[in-house]
Amino acid sequence: MASIIEDFEDSQNTRHGAQQHSHMSRAKIGLSHSGFVNVRLEEEKPIFNKQRIDFTPPEKINHLAVCNNQLCMSLGKDTLLRIDLAKPDQPNQIELGRKDSKVHKLFLDPTGSHLLISLSTSECLYLNRNTQKVRSLSRWRGHLIESIGWNKLLGSETSTGPILVGTSQGIIFEAEISANEGSLFNTNPDQYFRQVHSLEEDGEPAPVCCLEVERPLLENKCFIIATTRKRLFQFVGKMAEGSEQQGFSSIFNQNQDLLPSFQEFPANMGYSEITFYTSKLRTSPKAFAWMMGNGVLYGQLDYVRPDSLLSDVQVWEYTPDIDISLKKPISIVLTQFHFLLLLHDRVKAICTLNGQVVYEDVFPDKFGTLKKMTKDPVGGLVWIYTERAVFRYHIQREARDVWQMYMNMNKFDLAKEYCRDRPECMDMVLAKEAEHCFQNKQYLESAKCYAMTQNYFEEIALKFIEAKQEEALKAFLRKKLNNLKQGERTQMTLLVTWLAELYLNRLGQLESNGNNTVFQEARNEFRNFLGSSKHKECLFNNRSTIYDLLASHGNVEDMVYFSVVMQDYERVISHHCQHDDYSAALDVLSKHCDQKLFYKFSPVLMQHIPKKVVDAWIQMGKRLDPKKLIPALMNYSQMGSTQQISETIRYMEFCVYELSVTEEAIHNYLLSLYAKYRPDSLLWYLEQAGTRASEIHYDMKYALRLCAEHGYLRACVLIYRIMELYEEAVDLALQVDVDLAKSCADLPEDDEELRKKLWLKIARHVVQEEKDVKKAMNCLSSCNLLKIEDILPFFPDFVTIDHFKEAICSSLEAYNQHIEELKQEMEEATESAKHIREDIQEMRNKYGVVDSQEKCASCDFPLLNRPFYLFLCGHMFHYDCLFQEVTPHLSSYKQSCLEDLQKRLAATTQSSKSRHRSVPKDEGDTSSLGKGNAGASREQIKSDIDDIIASECVYCGELMIKSIDKPFIDPQKFEEEKSSWL
Repeated sequence: MASIIEDFEDSQNTRHGAQQHSHMSRAKIGLSHSGFVNVRLEEEKPIFNKQRIDFTPPEKINHLAVCNNQLCMSLGKDTLLRIDLAKPDQPNQIELGRKDSKVHKLFLDPTGSHLLISLSTSECLYLNRNTQKVRSLSRWRGHLIESIGWNKLLGSETSTGPILVGTSQGIIFEAEISANEGSLFNTNPDQYFRQVHSLEEDGEPAPVCCLEVERPLLENKCFIIATTRKRLFQFVGKMAEGSEQQGFSSIFNQNQDLLPSFQEFPANMGYSEITFYTSKLRTSPKAFAWMMGNGVLYGQLDYVRPDSLLSDVQVWEYTPDIDISLKKPISIVLTQFHFLLLLHDRVKAICTLNGQVVYEDVFPDKFGTLKKMTKDPVGGLVWIYTERAVFRYHIQREARDVWQMYMNMNKFDLAKEYCRDRPECMDMVLAKEAEHCFQNKQYLESAKCYAMTQNYFEEIALKFIEAKQEEALKAFLRKKLNNLKQGERTQMTLLVTWLAELYLNRLGQLESNGNNTVFQEARNEFRNFLGSSKHKECLFNNRSTIYDLLASHGNVEDMVYFSVVMQDYERVISHHCQHDDYSAALDVLSKHCDQKLFYKFSPVLMQHIPKKVVDAWIQMGKRLDPKKLIPALMNYSQMGSTQQISETIRYMEFCVYELSVTEEAIHNYLLSLYAKYRPDSLLWYLEQAGTRASEIHYDMKYALRLCAEHGYLRACVLIYRIMELYEEAVDLALQVDVDLAKSCADLPEDDEELRKKLWLKIARHVVQEEKDVKKAMNCLSSCNLLKIEDILPFFPDFVTIDHFKEAICSSLEAYNQHIEELKQEMEEATESAKHIREDIQEMRNKYGVVDSQEKCASCDFPLLNRPFYLFLCGHMFHYDCLFQEVTPHLSSYKQSCLEDLQKRLAATTQSSKSRHRSVPKDEGDTSSLGKGNAGASREQIKSDIDDIIASECVYCGELMIKSIDKPFIDPQKFEEEKSSWL
């Protein structure tokens, strides 16, 4: 008992079950037609794997119930064994205390908490999982319980909620059991027990073999299925609003006047059993299987259908080896795709999809007769027991071969659903579906399926070609192309080229037939193919081949479209130009704004639509380089077309005045256009271009030569002025206008000699060429540099003095006035020198009185202790203090001079000390002479030092003003000074 579930032993028939399974999934070794290698390196485990529990019961097993990992057994006459499969080494044995009766059936609720024990003496006991005490249900006495319909929605560990109870007399009761001890006056666990319905067969009561209650969460409906020996009843109704105590009576009352919906079969083996399959816990069942006299009725449960809950119903008739008159089937269990049928000595597994027996397991006689089979809805294990042994089945990968069954049934969508993670199986399903569609002449669907398989490409293509299904072939190629990877460039190129040829052939056929609607649809499809972003790279790499195909079919429009898609605008523009559609070519240029294409095609377009081209250039603005457009402009401006020339000038003016282009070539070209075609604009352009050479963007020599060739003298004068060739400007201006020459003569403001020379040129021209004395006199008055004597040589001898009387008198008066001004300046200078001499003499005699208590303004020590300086402002400084104050403010040059003077002064001081020594008599005169020279030199050095450091007071003079922006504390010593204050 200590290791009831821990150890297992394989059944003797496991190998037999594996052999039965192998006919569904036989291993294939080698290369299949699809190209997949399908090899199984080891034998797969069977779907149904039987294991025997290592458990020897002390007494015979009468009944067994399993739910939610809770296992209950009835042993012998009066013993109940409970096992929590999570703790198999802790079994719990309970005595029922009913030795005079036998256990008829055990019922365990979905939570595994509530156990109902039906006794053969028409008594029912209740045992809760959390208690050891068996309690009798007094209200249930007198009824032999055959079935229980549990309430999955409201059931809990402490209460069953409203449940249905079926008896052997065909009566259906509604009841509720609570695990609580109850009150002082009511200690029974059964809350209530009332009849709600009764079932009959052939006018007589029939035992209620099975009950099933379902309440879908999304609907306020309740579905009840009840079975007798040969009838299956359905009850459907809405639950009553309010208290749950009303339970199921309202559902049965709704069908009181009408015979409830049922299905009846003629055969009867004395009992029946129904089982359900639920995909997930706490959800409604999806399918059912009912074991009755004729066979097994199985199908789906559809909670939406208004007429019946059952759908897709089929009957599996018992095989000839099952004789219900001798050995009747005992139990049935339903899984997702199979139902297991328990016979007296074996278990059969039948596939619900095709009704084939896929597994059969024979039990040896040594274990005794098979008694019952049940399934744990939570754990999913199937349990079978005999009087002396317990077995269980593990169901592993039940859906592994379902795809093949669905495929054989031509249910390809379901087949693909169950082999999504198995590409080799998916390929087989797709190939089978493609072949099925091809046989049924569904060629497009067949092509799409074939394209997703690994079947040989050539065979499939030939298949559609032989069937003359060009559209299907096209669909196949497109699908195949979409499935290719980016690295499969060769295959992609082949498919793209082939598809293009097919599309072009189709378009040619439709165009000849004259069906415009179909033709337009085909063209749109072809253009969608050409514009596919997924295959853009492949189409771009093979665009020359596509162009050749389009050209061979004469499809010009699609070639233009393809060129646009490939952004091959050069080809599009060339096509429009070849067909004299220059506006369309310009539209393409303007739309895509490719500068290189503008430079290439502008010469052609400028020849035919100059205005539109210039408008496009102006719209492009700075994105175009005007210098690269000059060839297009010059080529056609020389042809003499008035419109082309006008548009050329308009664009050049836009570049110069709007874009502010500074390229010399642009300005030179605009100059040449002005000179040839618009001379009125030439001088205005030169004037606004600037008067200084740094502002000029055209070549002045070229402009001068151009203006000279066309005889534009004023323009030449203006250029000479800018080039600062004033003599040439004046010489040329005299040929045009004397006033223009005068304006040129005044330009060299800094060179009086040149100005005078230029005015003399003008005067000579006026006198000698125009012979106008009055004008000559005006020139004399216009320039203050010219005198009457400068222009007199230009006049002929016969001119009388009367013409110059006024000029000579005004000149003499100017000379006299100038002489008087000079005299006055000389007198003022003499007087100023006299005052200066007097000030100097006064300064020599000026003195100041220094008190003995006066202190130095810098060091604040007594002043008379050391040599000092006294300034007129009253400040007094020691010599060395003033030296220290002034030196930091001196320039580097004066500092070096001051150092040199100090060295020289020190040297003279040393030499003067040496002279005080005794010397020979014959050297006396020489020493005396040297002493006098050294003294003079020493005084001069001191005077030079004074001139540097004592030229002005350091506190009142210019040095203090210059140092006003300097900080009081040297930045380099600021931190040191700051720390000293802390």
